Amino acid sequence: MTSTSPRVVVLAGGISHERDISLRSGRRVADSLLEHGISVVLRDPDASLLDYLRETSPDVVWPALHGASGEDGALRGLLDFMGIPYVGSRSDAARLAWDKPTAKVIVGRAGVSTPKSITLTRDAFRELGANSVLAAISDELPIPVVVKPAQGGSAQGVSLVDNIADLPRAMVDAYTYCDVALIEQKIVGTEIAIGIIDTGDGPVALPAVEIVPLSGVYSFEARYNAGETRFYTPARLSDEITQRAAEAAVAAHVALGLRHLSRVDMIVDGAGTPWFLEANVLPGLTETSLLPQALEAAGHDLGWVYSALADAAISDR
Repeated sequence: MTSTSPRVVVLAGGISHERDISLRSGRRVADSLLEHGISVVLRDPDASLLDYLRETSPDVVWPALHGASGEDGALRGLLDFMGIPYVGSRSDAARLAWDKPTAKVIVGRAGVSTPKSITLTRDAFRELGANSVLAAISDELPIPVVVKPAQGGSAQGVSLVDNIADLPRAMVDAYTYCDVALIEQKIVGTEIAIGIIDTGDGPVALPAVEIVPLSGVYSFEARYNAGETRFYTPARLSDEITQRAAEAAVAAHVALGLRHLSRVDMIVDGAGTPWFLEANVLPGLTETSLLPQALEAAGHDLGWVYSALADAAISDR
C-alpha cells in the first residue's frame, strides 16, 4: 500500500451492450475499496469525464467498463496520454485480447492449444453467398461448432450449433454484435475460467472455477442470474491437469502482454488438454462473477486485492 490512501475513480456503466453488468461490477469494486478505507468516486463516463479527470487528478482510475468502451483499448490510450495511472492492461494489449481471432493466433503461437476456427466478415458472408460459404466451412469444421462475435463479452451473440440448419441463424446473431464472426470447433470437456492477478510480483493463477450451467450453455442469463449455473472452486480436476491449465492460462496472459488482472476461459478435454478460448482484460466483478469467486476461494480479501492492484497501477505509471 502507498503511505497515504490513493484516490480512486471507478468508471462503470458506459454505452456498450454490457452496461448493466458494468454498473454491478463497478459498484462491487467501489464498495470493496471503501470497506478497505480507500477514497473512491464512482462515475459513469460521459462527455464531461476527461475534463473531470484533468481537474481532479485522481491517483488512479479503475475502468470497470465491460464491452468496447472499456476493453478495446481506446479509453486506456487516452488515460496514457493524460498520464493518469489505471488498473488493468495497457491499450495495446487490450486491443489484442479484445479481438478474439487475434488473441487466438498470439496465444497459439505461444504453444497453448486453441480450437480450430475460421473468421468471417459480414461482407464476405453476404457477397460470397451464405449457402456456399457455410458449405465450405462445414467441410472443415464439422458440427458441433460455436459461433461468436469476434469482439464482445458476456456471451452476447454466442451460439452453440448442433445442427447445420441452425448455422445461418447463429451467424446472423453474431453479426448483430460485430461485423466479424468467429466460427470455432466445439471442444467437449470441462469448462473452466482461471483468473490471473499481478500486484507487482508477477502473474499468479487463481484457483480454476469450473462452470456447469444448468441449461447446458453458459449464456448471458446463466452468467448473471443467480442459480442458473453451478460453480465449483477449485474445479473438479486432478492436481496435474489443474497445474497444466494454470500454466496455460499464465502463458496466455503473458503472450498477450496483459497486466494486473485478467481471466482466461478454457475447456479441458477428456485427455486433460486445456484449450484456450479467450482472455478478458476486464473480468466481470459482480456478485456472481468468476474472478471474485476465485479470489475468495484462494482466501483473499477483495478489498485488499483491489487496493493492491490500485497501488500496482500507480507504481507502473
